[in-house]
Formats: sequence, C-alpha cells, structure tokens
Amino acid sequence: MIIKPEIFEKFENVICAVSTRQGGVSEEPFGMNLSYKVGDEREAVKRNRYLFFSRIGIQDSNVVTQGQTHSANIALCEKPAHLQDNDGLYTFKRNLFLAVTIADCIPVFIYCSEKNIVAAVHSGWKGTAKAIVKVMINELKAKHSVNPESIFCYLGPGISVKHYEVGKETAEYFSDEVIEIRGGKIYLDLKKEIYRQLTDTGIPESNIEISEYCTFERADLFHSYRRDGNKSGRMMGVIGLI
Repeated sequence: MIIKPEIFEKFENVICAVSTRQGGVSEEPFGMNLSYKVGDEREAVKRNRYLFFSRIGIQDSNVVTQGQTHSANIALCEKPAHLQDNDGLYTFKRNLFLAVTIADCIPVFIYCSEKNIVAAVHSGWKGTAKAIVKVMINELKAKHSVNPESIFCYLGPGISVKHYEVGKETAEYFSDEVIEIRGGKIYLDLKKEIYRQLTDTGIPESNIEISEYCTFERADLFHSYRRDGNKSGRMMGVIGLI
C-alpha cells in the first residue's frame, strides 16, 4: 500500500507519496523498511527502495535523502545527494525527489504553485519546537518571493496526540493549546502545532491537508519507533516535480 495526498492531485506536475510497512521483502519485523540504519539487511532495503520508487515512477538515483538530526537546518537542493545534518529540503528542479524518513515524527510536504517549488520537512518534537516548517516557509518567502497563499501542504502519517506521551520538560516548549492531560500524563499534539505554525505564515487553512493516520496506532500499516523501539523499520515519503 502507498499513500498519496489528495491536496496535490490537481497538480499534474507533482509526485508525492508515502510508503507503508506493507509490500516489502525484508524479514519481519522490518517488512517494507526503507532505512539502512535500523539493522535490516542492506540488500533487502535496497530492494524495498526499488519497489517503492518504481511504484510511483521515480528512480533511486534521483532522490535526495537527509540525516534527520532533529535540527532546523534546511537546504536548497539541485542534485541527488545525502545531506547529513539536515531536516528540510527544497528544490526548483524537475525529476529531483526529496525524501523524509518516517517512524512517528511528522513529515511535511510542501508545493508552491506560483514558483513551482517543492519541499520536504521532518518535524519531530525538537524540530517542531524550533519551528522548522516556519523556517522553511520564511526562507521561501524571503529568498524566492513566494506568496504563502500559493503554498499547499500535506502533513503525513505520524504519531497522534492520543499516543504521544511526553515529559514535563518537553511539554514546556509548547503552548497549552497543543497539550492534553489525561490520567496525570502529558500528551503532545504535533500535527496541531505544525498546522498552527503553517497558518501563522499566511498559508490558508484550505491549503493544508492533515493525514488522519497514526503510526503508533496502525501497526498493520506503519512502523513506529515509539511502539516497537529497535524492532521498528522506517517508512519514507517523497515529493518532486515532473
């Protein structure tokens, strides 16, 4: 199974898709794992990536990946590469696909229809606290004169507030609007906070789609580090222009 956001369907020049744990060749518990860093066999991961990329019509040699260190570092991409200390990518280039690795943190995919720019952002709690999506949108506005009303966004599958328990020290980075207290425990709504940050930059609410999928809850569909720990694989989401 592959998930494709509805928000980009009207744009024939945009490819955006998110893998699931289904359909891979890795031995369990990895299944359709797309990460080389979780203890899976390298050849199996390579095959899984080939299967995912070929199903959405792209090639591994045209993909940009990133180390995802929970930073607010972003980069303009002009060729395939692996950027080690990075959590946000954007490009004007056609046939260059930007990847986010997923296992609970929220992937955010962005398309500016006016300037024909795509972006991919990895936003866990640390990146969200650093407002990495705002960093990305503000760079597009400042350096490339992007009108936020021409920006469309997809918040992909990630852990939901129902299952994302955090400590007091983490909760202190966020407003009460995105915190729930249940049974004396603290829960953080990452998607709600990212949505708020996006609308704060001027992006219309109608231009934002939020996936209802929770990676923790849907063990049949998704890997989840919070749920499975070191036995968790990784999904991948990509966006690019054709």
